[in-house]
Amino acid sequence: QLIETGGGQVQAGGSLRLSCTASEHTTTKYPIAYFREDARKDRWFVASVSANGGRKYYGGAVRGRFTMSKDMPNNTAHLEMTLLKPEDTGIYYCAFGMTNVPPDAIYDRGYEYPIWGQGMQVTVSS
Repeated sequence: QLIETGGGQVQAGGSLRLSCTASEHTTTKYPIAYFREDARKDRWFVASVSANGGRKYYGGAVRGRFTMSKDMPNNTAHLEMTLLKPEDTGIYYCAFGMTNVPPDAIYDRGYEYPIWGQGMQVTVSS
């Protein structure tokens, strides 16, 4: 199970931070990603970090504005969101990937992440 924190409401141009960790301590390293679900229930890739924390990848809509990081000892991921836009509004889901993958592998498809958090609402007003 995953625990997500952060989110909330902010005006355009503002910043928010999301965090995600496993509910039980584990030394297993996972690739971790964030996806955003919009009002139409479409789910979009936002950002991901490899299991070893060494590689990150961003969706085109957020590149240059969002930063993904990983606290390795705690297997916790953080998503720093800056210069937020109204179109960033949605439910942000954290997801943990599979363990039998290369430590520096990066994935951007939902089916590559079998463990999902409950989602955090992010609302950006204009």
